[in-house]
Amino acid sequence: MQRWRGLEQLPGGWGRCVVTIGVFDGVHRGHQRLISQAVRRARQRDLPCVVVTFDPHPAEVVRPGSHPAQLTTLQRKAELVEELGVDVFCVLPFTPELSKMPPDEFAHEILVERLHAAVVVVGENFTFGHKAAGNIDSLHTLGQRFGFETESADLLGGHTDGLDREESPVTFSSTFIRSCVHAGDVGAAAVALGRYHRLEGIVVRGVGRGGRELGFPTANLSMPEFAAVPADGVYACWFTHRQRGATQPESTLPAAVSVGSNPTFSGTERTVEAFVLDVDRDFYGEYVELDFVRRLRGMVRFDSAEELIERMRADVAETRACLLG
Repeated sequence: MQRWRGLEQLPGGWGRCVVTIGVFDGVHRGHQRLISQAVRRARQRDLPCVVVTFDPHPAEVVRPGSHPAQLTTLQRKAELVEELGVDVFCVLPFTPELSKMPPDEFAHEILVERLHAAVVVVGENFTFGHKAAGNIDSLHTLGQRFGFETESADLLGGHTDGLDREESPVTFSSTFIRSCVHAGDVGAAAVALGRYHRLEGIVVRGVGRGGRELGFPTANLSMPEFAAVPADGVYACWFTHRQRGATQPESTLPAAVSVGSNPTFSGTERTVEAFVLDVDRDFYGEYVELDFVRRLRGMVRFDSAEELIERMRADVAETRACLLG
């Protein structure tokens, strides 16, 4: 898959293509449906499929300070769309100038003049152009004028109560998934994502009283600024790590993960700390991915270190049962 940062990287002699546009934060099951539809149309016409997304998040440019919690990093987003068969991942820098572009100008300059779109596939709730004045109906009208087809896909709905079963209703939207993560309901988030919610970052030195002193040495994550961190509590997670600069993960291990400020020791800084089961190793400086499987409990202030240690032992046992059976 090709990766472009801006349309300046578009190769010479570029022909027609099938385009789908969106922020695609999380690349959840609704996004997967939409992108897969675009890939099918591209294969039917023997054309490349291009995913167009934006960085930074448009909300941060239009309303500074309103950046939503980020479900996926840009790198992770690219990896996920590549798995769906996309040929080109194009990131448009979202600038104030781009935000002020009228819908017809956006369609003509970007979709037609630059990308040479033959088909544009978007979600039914898609908006574009200055003040979100364009929608699926106006895109269809512009397509008739400029010579591209417009298709829409429903991103909402579905019935499932887990990663594999189809029973209770769920909404496929980034907003819904953020609310689940914020509430600590990582199970519901996984249903809508089609995989476990992930945090990723570099392991850094911890602050305050270390878990090693309590017999539970932890790897402390430093994450991207807007990462969607689950509610305070203890979680069963899969811990995947790789050496700094390595492209392939070294291993995936079970871990009990604490999210919060450590109230037992009057902590004030919110941290994410992973105790990796059955491994005695310093992960400092390594790149880590945490996949959140289940919330075990909320964050509690204990009266003594001994009570905390007893509870941590129970957390580890529950993590082991959850992940390893």
